Amino acid sequence: MNYCSVYKSPLGDIYLKADDESLEYLDFKECEGFISDGKENEIIRDTKAWLDTYFRGEMPTFAIPLKLKGTTFTLKVWNKLLEIPYGKTMTYKDVANSLGMNKGFQAVGGAVGRNHILIIVPCHRVIGSDNSLTGFGGGIERKKRLLEIEGHIVSKYVVR
Repeated sequence: MNYCSVYKSPLGDIYLKADDESLEYLDFKECEGFISDGKENEIIRDTKAWLDTYFRGEMPTFAIPLKLKGTTFTLKVWNKLLEIPYGKTMTYKDVANSLGMNKGFQAVGGAVGRNHILIIVPCHRVIGSDNSLTGFGGGIERKKRLLEIEGHIVSKYVVR
């Protein structure tokens, strides 16, 4: 069974979708076929508690089971994103190099852009090699705010 809900965040509505075992969608955009009937399961409730903690400026200490759907390559990239510590950033080039793809930063950027579990799979922590804030599905202003929540001084970044 699928459960859909909306989380009222300081940055706007966040749409959540989960099945009985894992979270499969967390985004500022409604997912296709989104219907919230008010029924929430434990995964949705735990995700909302995780987000409450996050938006208080703290790193949640519990994990949400995730259902990541993608190609072998996108899954490798998303799993690498999960390794970026709270309050830290990596460049697209760093991510590519860590995957053994020294010239693959554009492919990494494409995979990062297909992430549909924002914040928990922290694509907002990936920046350009020139310290630019680029490529966030929730919008650059939200990316800035998420980095600020994690303690970044955003003025050191270039907004593109």
